[in-house]
Amino acid sequence: MKFHIHTYGCQMNVRDSEAAEALLVAAGHEKAAGEDDADLVIVNSCTVRQKAEEKAVGKVGNLIAAKKLTGLMGCAVKRLGEDVFSKLPKLDFAVGPRAIGLIPRIVAEGRFPRLELGEDLMPEALAAHVEEGGFQAFVTVLVGCDNRCSYCIVPDVRGHEYSRPAREIVAEVRSLAAHGVSEVCLLGQSVLRYGMRNPAWDERDAPSPGGYTEAFPRLLEAVASVPGIRRIRFTSAHPKGCTDELLRAYCEFPQVCRHLHLPVQSGSDRVLSEMGRRYTRGEYLAAVRKLRDFDPEFAVTTDVIVGYPGETDADFEDTRSLMEEAGFDNAFVFKYSPRPGTRSALLEDDVPTAEKERRDQVLLADQERRGQERNERLVGTVREVLVEGPSKRNKSRWSGRDGGNRIVVWDCDEGSSPKIGDIVRVSITEAHPQILLGKISPLRNGTDF
Repeated sequence: MKFHIHTYGCQMNVRDSEAAEALLVAAGHEKAAGEDDADLVIVNSCTVRQKAEEKAVGKVGNLIAAKKLTGLMGCAVKRLGEDVFSKLPKLDFAVGPRAIGLIPRIVAEGRFPRLELGEDLMPEALAAHVEEGGFQAFVTVLVGCDNRCSYCIVPDVRGHEYSRPAREIVAEVRSLAAHGVSEVCLLGQSVLRYGMRNPAWDERDAPSPGGYTEAFPRLLEAVASVPGIRRIRFTSAHPKGCTDELLRAYCEFPQVCRHLHLPVQSGSDRVLSEMGRRYTRGEYLAAVRKLRDFDPEFAVTTDVIVGYPGETDADFEDTRSLMEEAGFDNAFVFKYSPRPGTRSALLEDDVPTAEKERRDQVLLADQERRGQERNERLVGTVREVLVEGPSKRNKSRWSGRDGGNRIVVWDCDEGSSPKIGDIVRVSITEAHPQILLGKISPLRNGTDF
């Protein structure tokens, strides 16, 4: 049958949708042009915030009303369990994030309604899939999370931390490169924890003891050795992973992009402690300084939560001042919402909604100014940009990202347009808070592209 997958949430959900798609195609099903053309529609859900879960559940309700064969997969399924059928009584099937490998079998058997939460990793579902002509791919290296931050439901819905064997990851990257992929993004909830001792590994897979110090940089080295891979990104990071070994990897392997997404969540030591983040304000800022001392243009982005239970005006101002001192290139600001089953859900959600909104807007305004200042420093420089295609806002221009994950837009002369997946040199002529504008600069060998 024809199928369509609608995805909400993070890069890991995008990756899970790709895996489900590959499994369905391998089982003989056909990808539809869109949900209107599909016999089966699957919604991949997020539950990190209440609104994200509500969007996914609402979408499924609309599909059921349209009399589509409808499935729900992802984190919301794990959180809701059997209650998913109370919310959506006409849902055909629901699959947790560690049971996506069962989707083809569920569809083939046709016994509905059906719920599969699954605790198995389903390794076959992790194999990467890339569209024809695709040049970028996500590769899962770390599944689940054991950090147990007070506000976060991820450990409950994605399970315990599991590091995939390095040889399995490298084999996957080799396969992707053979199909034309030149940029991979390594995914993990706290990706720098990759390589902590894993009982599922045998001696060929297990790294030497060292945790943060050795395992992930060694994985970067192995991936960088794969022919055809020109860029390596990874997300998300933790300040404790900003070690000398990680800087060595940045220095020795030019494929590793000089951008780190380093969620801070709060600038208040008191709030950080209550969140269970396991670092102080000073330790976080020391990690940022280490990256910027290594390379002043190193791009650092972050996540921040406003309105955590008990967050005072002073706590908020601590966050505001930390963000200023860190000089983030970009920041994603979220208003706190309690998630059932987390430690913080037991606390009074005592910051009024209006105050959460005010704090959110203050930080966004600060970041708009800061992003402008950071980008203005790049005017006059030449950036190596991976071409992603025509600009979404202006199809006569082209767009891509530099090594710092900054969006770069430029005009192309008639007849000299690059190909998607090329790396071009763009001379930056103008800066905005979220994008850089420029013009093509000749490559070092004198050719255009």
